[in-house]
Amino acid sequence: MEKRNQRPSASKRGAPGLIADYKLLPGVPDEMIDATGAIRPGWAPLISALDDLGKDELAARFERADQYLRDAGVFYRKYDGAEGKERGWPLAHVPLIIDDGEWQRITHGLVRRAELLEQIVADIYGENTLVSRGLLPPELIARNAEFLRPMVGIKPMSGYFLHFCAFELGRGPDGGWWVLGDRTQAPSGAGFALENRVATTRALSDIYAKMHVHRLAGFFRSFREALNAQARAGDGRVGILTPGQHNETYFEHAYIARYLGFMLLEGEDLVIQNGEVMVRTVAGLKPVSVLWRRMDASFIDPLELRYDSRIGTPGMTEALREGTISMVNALGSGILETRALSAFMPRLSRALTGGPLELPTIATWWCGQEKERRHVIDNFERMMIGPAFATGLAIDDHQSTVLGATLDDAPKATLLERLANEGENFVGQEPVTLSTAPVHVHGRLEPRPITLRVYAARTEKGWTIMPGGFARVGSTRDTTAIAMQRGGQAADVWVVSDKPVERVSLLPQEGEKLVRNASGTLPSRAADNLIWLGRYAERCEATVRILRAYNARLAEVSNPDLPILKDTRTYLETIGVNAREAMPPGLMAAIESATRSAGQIRDRFSPDGWLALADLRKTARAFAARVQQGDDATRSMTVLLRKLAGFSGLVHENMYRFAGWRFLEIGRRLERGMQIAGIVGWFTRKGAPEGALEMLLEIGDSVMTHRRRYSVSAGTNSYIDLLVLDPLNPRSVLFQVSELREQIEKLPGGIEDGLLSPAAKAALELQTELRVADPETITTEDLTRLGVEIGRLAELIARAYFV
Repeated sequence: MEKRNQRPSASKRGAPGLIADYKLLPGVPDEMIDATGAIRPGWAPLISALDDLGKDELAARFERADQYLRDAGVFYRKYDGAEGKERGWPLAHVPLIIDDGEWQRITHGLVRRAELLEQIVADIYGENTLVSRGLLPPELIARNAEFLRPMVGIKPMSGYFLHFCAFELGRGPDGGWWVLGDRTQAPSGAGFALENRVATTRALSDIYAKMHVHRLAGFFRSFREALNAQARAGDGRVGILTPGQHNETYFEHAYIARYLGFMLLEGEDLVIQNGEVMVRTVAGLKPVSVLWRRMDASFIDPLELRYDSRIGTPGMTEALREGTISMVNALGSGILETRALSAFMPRLSRALTGGPLELPTIATWWCGQEKERRHVIDNFERMMIGPAFATGLAIDDHQSTVLGATLDDAPKATLLERLANEGENFVGQEPVTLSTAPVHVHGRLEPRPITLRVYAARTEKGWTIMPGGFARVGSTRDTTAIAMQRGGQAADVWVVSDKPVERVSLLPQEGEKLVRNASGTLPSRAADNLIWLGRYAERCEATVRILRAYNARLAEVSNPDLPILKDTRTYLETIGVNAREAMPPGLMAAIESATRSAGQIRDRFSPDGWLALADLRKTARAFAARVQQGDDATRSMTVLLRKLAGFSGLVHENMYRFAGWRFLEIGRRLERGMQIAGIVGWFTRKGAPEGALEMLLEIGDSVMTHRRRYSVSAGTNSYIDLLVLDPLNPRSVLFQVSELREQIEKLPGGIEDGLLSPAAKAALELQTELRVADPETITTEDLTRLGVEIGRLAELIARAYFV
């Protein structure tokens, strides 16, 4: 150990500059520097290249990576209490380097471990010989909350319980890798690993290109092919089952669904019909054969599992019994994460595979056995004591896991008494000394504790390991600050080779037969959110236009009691907007609602569209804190209007013209039609104050068109003609109704056997009524009724596709 602490100078290591002051923690292994003081393979080229960039250029590049993550909207949800808040993804910019040779040893050990875990879980829910042979204590199964009794005897449709696993690794004092924990319930982070790679290579693209780093895409491509093969065998589709947007890793669920081309589904999207899992879509019920679940198993079925689950699908367990759905991973596989199970892994490995674990597990003693309990009590001071049935890592469990030596006399005596009387509820584990890796802090590298999360996927050729993964990095030298919820960071992991590596992507390879897949099935919930996104975006625009016109006139006269201003305020109050505030809460609520609807369909929303919407919300919040009424508010509304136009343009021009775009377009047209009908009716009514018609044209964005089409002396009828009946004016009510008719007829079931659906028929009737109407005959009451009839269209669409 003395030799490790007496480091040679930076110049002797061959990499001056960034690591000149890199001081290792006493007695702690490091990922960059080995036990002899030499730089590990792969690190020297990286550190040399970083040094060549210089301090300022390096800082600029790392900021570029952070900006990419902000622009892409990469976030996780951090829970400070009852309510979670979205936090930007905390990237540690310096990647973790692992030599190809070392990685092959890790890969081989993890494949063996995945096979062992499959045998264990298959026995637990099958013949239960591990208990009958005395290899596992029955209490460890029977008293385990993760043991799902309804799943006993159910054989997975695919023939396997496990398809996607993750393993938490740490480097031990001997320089080898140890398994800190297995993740089999619903492993998270694979999507974040992809984003780590994209962000890091944005900053270090030239270095990445020279270092022969293994690509990640091949791993995902193989897994996608395996899931699609299962789906074809079951004559259905693949879906990713998410708890919803309030889950801490929801961004990843949406990202993976978009990346692999799978449906992102929630429990309410599914229904069990005749023992089959069906997804509610706008084209009716469609079968699903494979569900990659990203939620805990007990929430999946409120009938047979957790009765209080509001995010599951009643009858899912019965569908599993019928063998009509493949669940990735099988329900109940979370039992493999039980902390106490680590105590038996060496024994199980010898019994089931005939050999020891290739990657050792952290030393664990289950206190439900007399000998092991006595060992833990006798070595209490140096033991980590925690709950036996916990499923998280001890290093992340700061509430119920403690180091014996840190306890005062009273809590120590209490815990010792509990160990003696209820030892089956506790495990003792050796404290984990995590290795460190370099993190860029204030222009220099400092060592921080790390763990490595590695992913394994079952493919048609067996288990494959992602060549990389992501490393969790502590924000300080304290190992308790390594979890994301406690301020930790995530670093990309580069597995480097000494020769060029294959360039793999998800795109079709040269020579492959082109297969054009049919447009994806649109779940009804997604369609509903698309409609509301369109409606809220249009509601924002209408409100902004009215507020801009109002504040422009207020700036001119500085008299809020002017009749036209009082009248406009009154109208705004009818739609829930208080014009006496520069940024009314009603407008902010509409922007927040639009963002919330978009958040529900992140898998179907382009990153550019999301960025534009996020920028709109950010700008509106900034204005709300400082904008004053009058000229200041007028300019602010103009800025918001431009951002809204940018968002609408991105969505309109970039979305593929399938059912999703149609529902979004229908939402826009519904809201604009109702808004224009209401505004025209208000400002053309009898008794409207002076200036009302000019205000109407400005709000309707039709000032120049009116001047060109009508004489100067044209009366109220010209305004009604232009904003209600003109088929060429994109702001007119007739234009909205015509677009609604076209899009509704193209929806599934819009026209069947030549017959119109109720919504299509109602749209045709409205269009016909407006096409034959004369402006002279249209009254304020007619315009009010018109708004109601357009609202009725929304009800008919909801009844046909969402109920």
